[in-house]
Amino acid sequence: MEEKACCVTGHREIPSQQLPHVEQRLRQAVQTAIADGYTRFLSGFANGADLIFAAVVAEAKSQHSELLLEAAIPYAGRLRTKDKQVHTLLQACDNIKILCELYTPSCFLQRNRYMAEQSQRVIAVYDGRNHGGTWYTMQYARKLGRDVQVIGI
Repeated sequence: MEEKACCVTGHREIPSQQLPHVEQRLRQAVQTAIADGYTRFLSGFANGADLIFAAVVAEAKSQHSELLLEAAIPYAGRLRTKDKQVHTLLQACDNIKILCELYTPSCFLQRNRYMAEQSQRVIAVYDGRNHGGTWYTMQYARKLGRDVQVIGI
């Protein structure tokens, strides 16, 4: 059976009043993906939507041993963050993919393209703006024929 992969794209800055809504919707989206046979989950590990998604998947792994969590890290220096949540979630990962050894202006784009190419489903936490990484990733995923599910904020 072929492995089914699901990734997240979303904004780093989520208004605090929207956080409970976003977390609840991401929990629902992950549970639906698991029910639909998805076992590999990719997160870009940026602040905001990516880390919420990673935390939800890490939690789900305790009930579903078949689940895999992958961190798609844009450049190696990102691993030197002092953010304790990032380090805790990295320990829950089954794979860490580093897209660029050194920071380049395109490393986030490369990370987003990698995740869309690896996944059959893309969950987007999206505020409607028609520019930026989330918008681009959604457009790219649609061009690849991926199932794009939007959580509006």
